[in-house]
Amino acid sequence: MNWLPIIALAAIAFLIAAFVLRLPRRNWTFFGSALLFGLAGYALHGNPGLPQAPKAPDVRASQSGEAMVAARQELFDTAQPRPGYLMVSDAFARKGRFDQAAQLLRKGLRENPNHGEGWLALANALVEHAEGQVTPPAAFAFAKAEESMPGNPGPAYFLGFSLLRSGKPDEARGVWQGLLDSSPDDAPWRDNLVMRIERLDQLISLIEAQPIQPVH
Repeated sequence: MNWLPIIALAAIAFLIAAFVLRLPRRNWTFFGSALLFGLAGYALHGNPGLPQAPKAPDVRASQSGEAMVAARQELFDTAQPRPGYLMVSDAFARKGRFDQAAQLLRKGLRENPNHGEGWLALANALVEHAEGQVTPPAAFAFAKAEESMPGNPGPAYFLGFSLLRSGKPDEARGVWQGLLDSSPDDAPWRDNLVMRIERLDQLISLIEAQPIQPVH
């Protein structure tokens, strides 16, 4: 299962709802999280023949955590052993327990300060714990991940998606463009990234063309 297109689709749908359909800003975080949870859950357990039913919050968080961990792991060699603290934190993240996952990652990174995948996992856990917001600690973790593993697209890709969830499409576009500019011509993610940026540009153009609505 390739999780990156699922995450990108969720981001694009969020932009349409937030800026084209004028979803109220106070609902952005809830909608973005629910959208990601729904897409992840369908990818994991989807069955069109089953009747719809509301999901409990802990189930949605668990589905989000499963998708987040799976997408991150696709960027690394699964044949290489992972440190124990990362495996345990992933188990917490899969259950939607992002605070506990982040605590374990912080402890592990004190002894492994150059472990790039650990920093990326911490950044993602902090974003999820903050309900989609890129907090200063999450931004620091993204930067440490980038510093620890130059050339890996994960930090920039996940940071861009997190910025989209935070309602910052222009900043997300800048991050993804920076990733594209620094990617080798034969990078396997390059074509998909070009497509994502083109779609994002189209949505930003739609946003800019929308008349400003008065705030009541």
